[in-house]
Amino acid sequence: MFEECEGGITAAKGFTAAGVHCGVKKAKLDLAMVASSTPAAGAAVFTTNLVQAAPVLVDKMQLQRSRAFRAIVVNSGNANACTGDRGMRDAWSMVRGCAGILNVPEEQVLVSSTGVIGQFLPMEPVCSGMRAAADALAPGGHSDAAAAIMTTDTFVKEAALRVSLPDAVVTVGGMAKGSGMIAPNMATMLAFVTTDASVAPDLLHEAVTSAADRSFNRISVDGDMSTNDMVLVLANGQAGNATLHSPSDPGYATLAAAIEHLLVRLSKMIVMDGEGATKFIEIRVKGAAGEEAAVCAARAIANSNLVKTAFHGEDANWGRILAAIGTSGIAFDPASVEITFGDVPILRKNYAIDFSEDAAKTVLSRREIEVIVDLHQGTGSALFWTCDLSKEYVAINANYRT
Repeated sequence: MFEECEGGITAAKGFTAAGVHCGVKKAKLDLAMVASSTPAAGAAVFTTNLVQAAPVLVDKMQLQRSRAFRAIVVNSGNANACTGDRGMRDAWSMVRGCAGILNVPEEQVLVSSTGVIGQFLPMEPVCSGMRAAADALAPGGHSDAAAAIMTTDTFVKEAALRVSLPDAVVTVGGMAKGSGMIAPNMATMLAFVTTDASVAPDLLHEAVTSAADRSFNRISVDGDMSTNDMVLVLANGQAGNATLHSPSDPGYATLAAAIEHLLVRLSKMIVMDGEGATKFIEIRVKGAAGEEAAVCAARAIANSNLVKTAFHGEDANWGRILAAIGTSGIAFDPASVEITFGDVPILRKNYAIDFSEDAAKTVLSRREIEVIVDLHQGTGSALFWTCDLSKEYVAINANYRT
């Protein structure tokens, strides 16, 4: 259904990008810019953390002011969070600076920041970096842009795909960053998506909200929710399809599925790059009373530090999984639960246990592990993705500011 393609955030027609080093970080790329050659419909979902960074607050206002956007500018190394009035002024300065450099209206620029909380942005380097990024904008700049938004990430996270609508072939591309401070409750990191499909802003928002619920809202690295998290989507219509206005319009379901597929791809990359992670774990809960119950159960398992450390130690400690479900708030019969690791049944109904420790160890020694939990309460199901919790995670975060 979907054709994977190269190009990340610039794979769609009319988009360019760049990543430069401006000096927020000592040596690495630290400022990214993405631009559309024509105005693009915009939509976003933001962190639900009560503590929200200046760029989040500014973008919310921008999305109320305008229905079309031309650019996104992102810095890494500094979150511009908990910085008060000065932080807001600096975020607006990024908006105005980018708009002036690109010669586009101020209300058509969105901003984002990621990094250390509570420190002021060095605005002179940021402004110089925006000029350099604007000069470097190109279709081939996608990988540098994806690298420039990274903090503790160890690899670039980008993907793109093409899909056929009834009247045009459209492309959806994106990039994301995230490795730690990842917990599912939209949003959970930074992600930027572009498409050359023509779609009304309200419908675009519906598509990205639904896709985020089934992707970024279903990952967990450490259970912590950031102050800066957002997913921004731009759709410039250059593919030439008839503008989509309603969920019933031909082609909308296909486009929405493509956006969800892309976000799931990026979500999995974030979990695979979890700080200090050595295991990628897919949690499949089935047999729940409904989908919401399945999501709650899977989230409880994914967020459990005891479960995550057991996977790191390759210990088939099924009791920790059952205990985690018990904290989820859903109604279920513990004696009905069955748990399987890969192809090895671990727990049967009525707490029956009859498995080979060696067989379980073989599954748990893999880089990627599937955990299946059957609640036997109904037909609800859900997928979640998480990773193990290692000593390296503690080392990374104990020295994050230094």
